[in-house]
Order: sequence, then C-alpha cells, then structure tokens
Amino acid sequence: MVGTASLQSEQRQAALARFLAAASGARTAEVTAVTPLRGGALQENWGLDARFSGGAIDGHQRLVLRTSAATGIATSLTRRQEFIVQQAAFAAGVTVPEPLFTSEDPSVWGQPFFIMRRVDGIAAPDRITGDRALDPALPVIAERLGRELALIHTIRPPRSDLAFLAPYEKVGPAQQIARLRAYLDCHPIPRPVLEWGIRWLETHTPPPAAPVLCHHDFRTGNYMLDGRHLTAILDWEFAGWGDTHEDIAWFCSKSWRFARLDREAGGISDRAAFYRGYESQSGRLIDPRRVHFWEIMASVRWAMIALEQTDRHVIGGERDLDLALTGRRATECELEILMLLNRVGRRCDG
Repeated sequence: MVGTASLQSEQRQAALARFLAAASGARTAEVTAVTPLRGGALQENWGLDARFSGGAIDGHQRLVLRTSAATGIATSLTRRQEFIVQQAAFAAGVTVPEPLFTSEDPSVWGQPFFIMRRVDGIAAPDRITGDRALDPALPVIAERLGRELALIHTIRPPRSDLAFLAPYEKVGPAQQIARLRAYLDCHPIPRPVLEWGIRWLETHTPPPAAPVLCHHDFRTGNYMLDGRHLTAILDWEFAGWGDTHEDIAWFCSKSWRFARLDREAGGISDRAAFYRGYESQSGRLIDPRRVHFWEIMASVRWAMIALEQTDRHVIGGERDLDLALTGRRATECELEILMLLNRVGRRCDG
C-alpha cells in the first residue's frame, strides 16, 4: 500500500510537471526528482530534475523551486515579487540564476513559488572564508563582487515592472530608523545598546541619496562559487530602493566575515579590492563617511533580524534550533555597535 506522504508527493510532482509543461510551452514535462536544498533561513529551496519534450526548453533540465518557509519576516518580498526583481537583475547582466516561471496557484505546490535554473557551486560562508586553498583567488573574487554590485545599482526608479517596491521616500534611512525603533519599543527584552545605536543614527543621518535597486542582503553566504568562479548572486527577498552605500556597508559589516574577521570585505579580502571593483564598474567614488553610517545601521538591522528569527521560534511556534540560536547574534551586533561608536569618539577626540 502506498503511504499517504508518498502519494501526496507523487501528486505534487504530477501537478508541478503539468505546470512546467504549460509554462514552458512543452508538449510534456516530467519531474524525475525533487530534493530539498540546504540553506535559506527565510525561504525553502528544492532542487528539481525535469525532462521536457518540445517547446522552448527541451531535454533534461536542472532547476530550483523557491518557495516560502512556514513563517517569515514581514519585510520580505513575496515569491512573485522576488522573481520579478531577479528578472530585472538578470536583464541588467548580473550573475543570477535565470528566473524562468512563477506561480501563485496553491494547487501546484501548496503556496506561491518560482522556478529558476540551477547552477553549480557552494554558498556556505564557513567554507568560502575558511578554505585556505581559495586564498590566492579571494581578492579577485572580491573585485568581481564589487562589479556585480555596481551592475545591480544600475537599476533605478522609475520602473513599471518594479512598481511594487516601496518608494525611496518611504524606505530611506529616517524611515528605517523609525521602524527599527518601533520594533524595539515593542520587544519584551530591553536592548540599551541598540537604543544607543538607533539614537546615534537619528542624529547622524546623511543627506538623501539618488535611489538605486539595493539587494539589501549582499554578503558572503548569498553568492555561489564553483571553485574560484562566481556563479550566482542569491536571495533577493529583501531587495528594494536604497542608497548605494547600504549594500557596500552590508557586505563589509563584521557580521558577515565569518571565519576571517580580519578581512573587512565579506571575510574574503580587504576593502580595497571590493571598492576597486565597484568604483571601476560604476564610475563613482565610495564615500567612507556614508559607509560608516550604514555599517552602524547594518549592525542594528541585523540585530533586529536576529531577534525576529528567534521570535519565530519563541513566539511564532516554529520549532527550529537554528532560529532559536540566531538570537545570540544580536549580542554580537551590539558589541560591534559599541566598537564602531568608540571609533567615532576617538576620531572626534583626535
């Protein structure tokens, strides 16, 4: 007798095969394997092996189905919105897996999803930052990542295809600070260092910037390397309009250096290589004062995300040890905020 779970899996694969055939224009499509992929705290990723007959896509294809996890974060885009952002990045020449199809029909997978091509490589940050064999190539990779980020920033409003993104006037630094403060005011545990960080941001907000598309999670762990070659920029669920220096500072934030805290650009290089790639591709100079502001913002923001992740476990009922442990990262962010603000004080004293 076929078990209920097995039968449901077969039915879901059959529904997915019908969707793929219709979306691709193929005569037939068959899903031969579905495998959960590692990574993705906010979304689920499934590797698909599919075989198409006829249509624009033919033969065996390696794909990824991306859908939402059981609970999420309110600031995350929907899967359809993320798909459209990834389409825009792909069209701009950014190294992203080609987005192919999207669906909001619950009869296919139970919830909205999109399909993209699967690329080879690893994204695990501990392996990328800790692999000594990669060391000679890492400055080149950092420079390449700087160029990729500059390509992302060529996407600017107004864009009719990205009309769902909130206008910059509603997501600029002042609005971000207000949302962070509102979240912290409602949190049951006092966080005085985060309060101090938010107050500093309020009193040191830079002048408005010309908005661009920001990835908003551009870091080690969200790109893939196949050997020494960059194969993909991943995880676009936080994308939105912003200041170019937001993404630059996020990549250089101490939180994303993993095994190599001494390498300020994503744990893989000094800033010079990353900055060189960005400036050569964009034709614009990076303002270190704006980067410093956004690095403090990055530490406050990541601390809040860490608390939100833990809240999914403690309050939302999603029983997941990784989510539960993520809350400790908020304390690491608080230490970095103190160090960054102390650096400001030393500069003023000098």
